[in-house]
Parts: sequence; structure tokens; C-alpha cells
Amino acid sequence: MSTVTSGARVAEHAERLWDAVTAGDEYAAGDIVVRALGDGTDPESVLLDVIAAVQRRVGREWAANRLTVAQEHAATAINDRVIATFGYVLRRPEPHLGRITVACVDGEWHAMPARLLSEVLRLRGFHVDYLGAQVPAPHLVAHLHRTGPDAVALSGSLATRLPTAHATITACQAAATPVIAGGAAFGPDGRYARLLGAEAWAPDARAAADRLAEPLPRPLAAHQPLDDLPHLADQEYTLVTRSSAALVKTVLAGLAERIPAVRAYTDQQRQHTAEDLAHIVEFLATALYVGDEELLTGFLGWTAGILTARGVPASSLVPALELLEAELRDFPRATGMLRATRTHLAEPAAGSELPA
Repeated sequence: MSTVTSGARVAEHAERLWDAVTAGDEYAAGDIVVRALGDGTDPESVLLDVIAAVQRRVGREWAANRLTVAQEHAATAINDRVIATFGYVLRRPEPHLGRITVACVDGEWHAMPARLLSEVLRLRGFHVDYLGAQVPAPHLVAHLHRTGPDAVALSGSLATRLPTAHATITACQAAATPVIAGGAAFGPDGRYARLLGAEAWAPDARAAADRLAEPLPRPLAAHQPLDDLPHLADQEYTLVTRSSAALVKTVLAGLAERIPAVRAYTDQQRQHTAEDLAHIVEFLATALYVGDEELLTGFLGWTAGILTARGVPASSLVPALELLEAELRDFPRATGMLRATRTHLAEPAAGSELPA
């Protein structure tokens, strides 16, 4: 089969799977994957160029307000169950490579990337222990001591879990197990994986499987977070984290004083606003942890795009940032990041493009 024909066939399977998952038709989705595997399409391509491609499209369509949250959840659940089809249709190769533990950072519920990686590794002949979403570090380390894998593949999509990821990486290394990190949380260039001391980073499942074909370097002697992040000595991350609830309450009250419409909010609207403010504070704290204002500006640029797609002006974020900056006036790194973010949002078309 020519490359052009193969590519067209993969694209056709992806389009059909998209139609099935957005219609909520699990049986049709399963049939499409079985047919794709039966017509000679490479199983790894079915996983990554069909199922994963559809999953990315689901995320883009939700962000653009063309899919509801319920539709996004249903499509994700169908894709997850469709992946199980592989275990019934394919003869798996006998494991002949290393043993890999695949887990999500504690607090990370986006398990699909880790699930896809697990299946790719199995197809290539690795022995895989897939632990799923939200794996607490103590339980992960206990598993490492019991099974002795060659490496941990740690997945994270939520940047706010980076402090937890750092603790997990350090704990795995203390158990003499190297870590390869992956997922959107670690940055598009893997900057946060390197910052937090992981032995390796991969941008996608194929690259991770390629990298794991060779042994990862053994961990260095155990170290503390301050060894990687000396800026934490200023305590801004710790103090902002500890005062997050009070910050949200104060900023919400300030918005009610400044914006008359906020005073008329229903209890549900106030709750949603408080949740949004809590996300901003959490991303600010994480940006302080890694020492990178781009983490905060990137999140709020993305949030501005989400709001714009839903008919809410991105400028509605600015008063909250101003109030938060005033509350944190004695925190130079935090106020600098908030000021940079306000400037970014004020730029023409800031946040107008949704992330791919």
C-alpha cells in the first residue's frame, strides 16, 4: 500500500470515528477501529493517528464552544473503551523489552495520553504496568519497590500539578528509578520536565517509545526541590498557596464593589466566578513555583480565547488581575507576573487564538 493511500485511509477512519464518538455511538466506534485493524492499518497508527487525533479534535471543538462538556466527556469515554478493543482483536507480542510503569501525576484525571502510551509500548514489546489517573506518589513508590521497573513514564496535562509532579519525580529517583515525563503540563518543549529533574522528556507517545528503547540514565543521588528551584527560598509560592482561599474571597468582594453586575450575581454565578478566580491563583502559584511567567500568561491567554468563544469579552479578566496584584503588592515576583499578564491581555487580539 502506498503512503498516500495509507494516509488517506487513516484520515477516512479518523473522520468516521469522529462522527461516531460525537454521535455517542460506542458500537459504531468499536466497529470502525476493528475494520481499521482488519484492513491492514498499522495498529500504532490506529492508536495515534486515528483515536488520538480524534481526541485532540474533541478538545479543540470543546474549546471553540462547538461541543458541550457532556459531549466531550462522552466522546472521551467512548475512545477510552474503544482502545480496549485492541486486547480482543490483536495478538500482542510477547514482552521482550524492558518493564515500564506508566502513571499520571496525583490529581491528574486526564488519563488518555498515558493510556495511549501504554498501548504503544505494549505493541512494541515492553512489559507495561499501567496505573491510570491520579496516582499518589507513596503508592507509586511502593509499586516501584515491588516490581522494579526500568523506568517510570509520568504523564501530566494540568500545569497546576507541576509541584506534585516534582515531588513524584524526586520520590521515584530516591527509589533508584529514572523518569521520563510527557504531556502538556511539562511544556511544549519539555522545559518543566528538565527543570524538575526528570531524566528524559518526550513530546508524544511515539517519541517516548523510541526513547525508552534505550536505557534511561540512572538517577543521581536524592536531592531536594530547592536544589532545582532556588527561587523558592523567597517563600512567595508557599505564601500564595497558603492564602489562596482568602485571596479568592477578597478579590471576589472587590469585583462586587467595582462592577455593579457582579453584585447581582446568583449564588451559582458567584460560585463559578470564585472557581475561576481559584484557577487563576493556582496558576499564579505554579508559575511562582517554576519561576516562569509564561505559564501564567499562557493560561490566561488560553482562558481569554475560551471566554471569547463563549461571547464573554477577554477584558473581563483584567479587573480580577488588578485586584489580585494589589493584594500581593509585597510579593515582587507575583506582582511582576500579574503585571506582565495584564499587558499580554491588553495586546491586540490577545487570547483570540485557541491552542491547537
